[in-house]
Amino acid sequence: MAPVNIFKHGADEEKAETARMSSFIGAIAIGDLVKSTLGPKGMDKILLSGGKGGTVTVTNDGATILKAIGVDNPAAKVLVDMSKVQDDEVGDGTTSVTVLAAELLREAELLIAKKIHPQTIISGWRKATQAARDALREAAIDHSNEPARFRDDLMNIARTTLSSKLLTHHKEHFAQLAVDAVLRLKGSGNLEAIHVIKKLGGSLIDSYLDEGFLLDKRIGVNQPKRLENANILIANTGMDTDKIKIFGSRVRVDSTAKVAEIELAEKEKMKEKVERIINHGINCFINRQLIYNYPEQLFAQAGVMAIEHADFAGVERLALVTGGDITSTFDHPELVKLGHCKLIEEVMIGEDMLIHFSGVAMGEACTVVLRGATQQILDEAERSLHDALCVLAQTVKEPRTVYGGGCSEMLMAKVVTDLANRTPGKEAVAMESFAKALRMLPTIIADNAGYDSADLVSQLRAAHQDNKSSFGLGEIPVCVSLLVGTTALKISHVFVIELNVKYTTNKPCVVLSHFVCVCVTLCLFMCALVFFF
Repeated sequence: MAPVNIFKHGADEEKAETARMSSFIGAIAIGDLVKSTLGPKGMDKILLSGGKGGTVTVTNDGATILKAIGVDNPAAKVLVDMSKVQDDEVGDGTTSVTVLAAELLREAELLIAKKIHPQTIISGWRKATQAARDALREAAIDHSNEPARFRDDLMNIARTTLSSKLLTHHKEHFAQLAVDAVLRLKGSGNLEAIHVIKKLGGSLIDSYLDEGFLLDKRIGVNQPKRLENANILIANTGMDTDKIKIFGSRVRVDSTAKVAEIELAEKEKMKEKVERIINHGINCFINRQLIYNYPEQLFAQAGVMAIEHADFAGVERLALVTGGDITSTFDHPELVKLGHCKLIEEVMIGEDMLIHFSGVAMGEACTVVLRGATQQILDEAERSLHDALCVLAQTVKEPRTVYGGGCSEMLMAKVVTDLANRTPGKEAVAMESFAKALRMLPTIIADNAGYDSADLVSQLRAAHQDNKSSFGLGEIPVCVSLLVGTTALKISHVFVIELNVKYTTNKPCVVLSHFVCVCVTLCLFMCALVFFF
């Protein structure tokens, strides 16, 4: 019988060794792409978007890089999706999670070549993950009951996060700024209350934290520029019906007087709408859409401050911090919740005028104003600060911390190696490969800094064998040994992020499971969250 083709015309099919190699090569290539950006001395990448007028992005953020590239390989897409989930859930560690998954798959490729079954590898890795997690829990430190020491922990974590970013040269300034902003949230972790505004001009060190809300808009013509005890109505409604807009039809009149009557009717309709808005007892009206000249004039005559075309994200955040609701109908004032703040005024930042809201209902709300020489610097500074804010918010929720600088990875690798030495069978080989993948992370950090990684990692491994469990790699002059106690260097990581190394392990397990046609449940994909440096 002739073979029957069950695929569509033009479809490609890969089987056995070809499919296996394709998955390994694609995923490992993704790891190799971003691993040069890992660590405090990681390099930036310049991304040029395609098409006419392509924009230039300079970044070392793993999620930003992976979002910008097109990927066709299924296994590579798994790693890219994992990085996106990591960015959405935690905000940082996107490069680390990708590099670790790629290193695990690199080790898996060698084990597969030795004829070790994928399920044996997966079983060994799961046991290694459990042992590593338990070791990390024992090593974690919790200072949440001591406010001064907990703030020091937050500062150390912020410095560690920013040390691999564009802001590394001003990390003390931005660490202080990020910690102050997160502590204002009083444990809520609601980062929507922290607004970030980018303004060209000045230098990065000119960035500051403003205790209030800044809206990058202008107040209407002939309206109050300063308003105390403001009652704010936030709306998303059309305020442009003073223009004749009749779509899909034609209107014929026999004189210009008829046109004037139509315009007058439209004006009367708009006047009634403005009166309904003013009847809410407000002195400030903020609209998502444009406010045309005639309604703006009516607001000015009534002494109401009108702000138009506030972007949707700005309106949503403004409603949150002022305690109001966004409304589009005005027939029932008693059902509308107004926003409140003590003072609205115009302030100048650089060469631009912005509207400043102080004394808002959500007292923890604040605005970070970023200054910089170019748009690329501002964009990367925003991404760096966002990572720091997200990590600090996670720390407030889970206050335990662990040591950084490769310390935690070597600690876990030691425990996994000890477990492998006690485990009979082929699973011990898989556990050794897991420990080797963990040790690759400090190796890559040292390589990216231009140091002798083989020497440093071997010294670090020996130190941990001597139970010096706080030793890691530090940023100190090359003439001095880089092997130091991370306590002295104040290198700290968030416990919850390091703990979730187990979720990173799930992704290579998914790829391996495909080789034996094992159905992997959706929960494995949802669990692929974080592994952070």
